[in-house]
Amino acid sequence: MRLVTYSDGTGSRVGVRRDGEVVPLGAAGTSLTDLPLGDVAALRRLAEGDGGGVPAGSVELLAPVRPSGCVYCVGWNYLDHFAEGHAAGGHKVEEMPAHPTFFFRAPATVVGPGEDIPIDPRLSPQLDYEAEIAVVIGRGGRNVPEDRAWEHVLGLTLANDVTVRDIQRRHGNQWSKGKSIDGTCPLGPEIVTLDEVGDLSQVKITCTVNGELRQSATLGQMAFPIPRILSELSAGMTLRSGDVVLTGTPSGVGYARKPPAFLTAGDEVVVAATGLGELRNRVVEADLTSYVRSAAD
Repeated sequence: MRLVTYSDGTGSRVGVRRDGEVVPLGAAGTSLTDLPLGDVAALRRLAEGDGGGVPAGSVELLAPVRPSGCVYCVGWNYLDHFAEGHAAGGHKVEEMPAHPTFFFRAPATVVGPGEDIPIDPRLSPQLDYEAEIAVVIGRGGRNVPEDRAWEHVLGLTLANDVTVRDIQRRHGNQWSKGKSIDGTCPLGPEIVTLDEVGDLSQVKITCTVNGELRQSATLGQMAFPIPRILSELSAGMTLRSGDVVLTGTPSGVGYARKPPAFLTAGDEVVVAATGLGELRNRVVEADLTSYVRSAAD
């Protein structure tokens, strides 16, 4: 299945994309986390029982899921990216960590396919791209054994783990602040269940900026495969249905290039992967420095 969240002009809803159509699941206003994500068979029955769909080209795709909590992320999960990061900082390349490196993103970072990525040079000019595969949790759990990790996965989608590099390093080199600027985590365009993905080790992920290839790797190059990531992340910590886990980026990021190549207003960034489609977003100048009071306050 290929699950999408979309707007048809009357509001957002969830659907399954197939044969050029989007078949709705549930009533208007339903979000992905309202559905039985831990039971793919039940989702299939919902899709089969809802009748006809609408042309896929007639709807606007949104972020397929918007986590209510933080987005979980893995750093340094490709050997070549680990090496380029050390080299760019003028450091000797050390051995890869023995365990995955985790950090967290704020939920307000998530945007959908086609949405703008904001940049405000007054805040920082060092906006960087990071193409990643994202795992969407179906069945929640804690202390998930590695050999049962796939039982907890709804499917995979694409992510751009956009990073503000100087802010990332400014706060004690704790990455979460530089990864949590509003609107800097595009997700989508759809969540693809594992039966449609095929051999994960051969899935190729790429990133282009204005048509120039910047990143390219296969999932087989990951230092820590997805089951290992989910097992260690869930140790003593509960993962919930609808949570999103970003699995790391390969080499080719902007700050490690010579000279560095940060994103600027007008740039178009496309993350793509075998069987997962394309996630396309444009960088647009925005005001990120004015005081804004939350509407919820």
